[in-house]
Amino acid sequence: MGQNGVRRAGTRGGVPRPRDLGWDESLYDDRGEGPAVGTEVAENGSNDGEGAGRGDGPREGRANHRRKGPRKRAKKSGKRKVLRWVAATLSLLILGTAGAGYLYYQHLNGNLRGGSRAGGDSGVKKASPNALGDTPLNILLIGSDSRADAKNVALGGGKNERDRKPLADVQMLLHISADRENANIISIPRDTVVPIPACKDENGTSYAATTNRPINETLARGGPGCTLTTWESLTGVYIDHWMMVDFAGVVAMADEVGGVPVCVTTGVHDKSTRLQKGGSGLKLKEGTTEIKGEQALQWLRTRHAFGNDQNRAKAQHMYMNGMMEKLQSQNAWTDTGRLMGLAETATQALQVSDEIRSVSKLFDLSMQLKNVKLDRLTTTTVPTGPYPPKPNQWLQLVPSSADKMWSMLRDDIAFDKNGDPSGAKPSASASAKPKGPTAAAPNTLGITVINGTGVDGQMSVDGRASGMAKTLQGKGFTQAAAAQSAAPRKDTVVTYPKSAGDQGKADALSVAQALGLPDSAVRADAKAENITLVVGGDWREGATYKKPKHEAGDLPEGADDKVDCMEVYSVYKWDGKS
Repeated sequence: MGQNGVRRAGTRGGVPRPRDLGWDESLYDDRGEGPAVGTEVAENGSNDGEGAGRGDGPREGRANHRRKGPRKRAKKSGKRKVLRWVAATLSLLILGTAGAGYLYYQHLNGNLRGGSRAGGDSGVKKASPNALGDTPLNILLIGSDSRADAKNVALGGGKNERDRKPLADVQMLLHISADRENANIISIPRDTVVPIPACKDENGTSYAATTNRPINETLARGGPGCTLTTWESLTGVYIDHWMMVDFAGVVAMADEVGGVPVCVTTGVHDKSTRLQKGGSGLKLKEGTTEIKGEQALQWLRTRHAFGNDQNRAKAQHMYMNGMMEKLQSQNAWTDTGRLMGLAETATQALQVSDEIRSVSKLFDLSMQLKNVKLDRLTTTTVPTGPYPPKPNQWLQLVPSSADKMWSMLRDDIAFDKNGDPSGAKPSASASAKPKGPTAAAPNTLGITVINGTGVDGQMSVDGRASGMAKTLQGKGFTQAAAAQSAAPRKDTVVTYPKSAGDQGKADALSVAQALGLPDSAVRADAKAENITLVVGGDWREGATYKKPKHEAGDLPEGADDKVDCMEVYSVYKWDGKS
């Protein structure tokens, strides 16, 4: 169970090499700065001195071995030295304990629970790599309100709800840029009504698509995979993985970190009132407090004291920022003790999509975040308004604001303005692109044009497919023809058969360029039979595509929700005494 990430290699049966566990052996190779134990540590974990490490040679002999020849020492930064020592310590710990280390690694993998990445078919494909071969990384973070066991009942109440299917109490999309220099967290309030696609759960039970239910119900309509498919359908962004945690998991992680700093402008007590029953029970004095355990869960679940769901998302993001800051201050990515403690707690607390259900893959994921500076981590909530049929209960997305944010995500445009243009990595350009096949003559290419403009509650533009087919014919693509069927989607794409390889991509690129579409609109599709142009909701008129221009940090009003201290609704203010 959960051992798919373990590779068996090395001289001792079943013991993984350090590189298989995510550690870089070049950090502790033989360059005169190895572990100060009087021996040279070779790459395969053995010692390269005469008799060294076997106890069959005098200590002086081993020391003299290291002094043979000129003493060459490469200059290393302090950070690299620390990484070298940590990597060496970890590798020696695992290799030295042999079977025990391997069994512990298996134990951590066994802690992890998994599930299918997707619960349905959104039609969204992974973004094309940039000039350096990199793609953004998108991870959906889900907080479940499950009461399936005694711990969750004790923390969340509702012992009569053990058999109820869980709801997605918290949903955040973590987007890490292709260059790994900035990251965004995007929340949708749990009571927001969105189109939910058809889904199927792990038991094979099917759930029909719906357009009039809130997004938190996705978890009950097919599990976390359905929540992911819903987000993909909404955003047009491919989501690589999901991670889910329940009440007990939140408490365990907060305890392991040792507390997360949060702030309120006045004392707060989220309790039952005459008009509003329930409440999280959160009770904090004015100012900054490090919360952990059950108090951390109360903070994340508090809604009434902070006014509404949008402000609850702000409080959740404050907690996320505080945890990131705490982990970085603890050197959590380089301190052996912290890594082991976090690994034990996290693997028990988390449920993850199957393709990352191993310790090594989760470690690799965490390393994607370690270099993102806190001033380049942007927290946002998609602006919402009242849902007309139930204005006092549910919300709906503000279409213009949501579309702008989704477009920035698809194009990997930073949500912050703190980037350094002089240090930016080169973008794709004609000179940077590798040479490949030449596109075939336009009149030899079969092209199907599909009308996909009927999205977000808008009617399809009548005759859009036939009109664009004529446009292509006028540009020399004489075999272009309109399809009779529609395929609604937010963004315009040109797909080509995956089996056609580089030649198919070159042909599809020629179609995109003729219409003014960016190269990123070209996608390989295993199901495609020929080149297909799907005219999306972002191109409802005109013969030449005009891409909406967005600049880094140009978020819609009300989306950036970072605050230094949470305001408390008057009824729930606390004087810190009673």
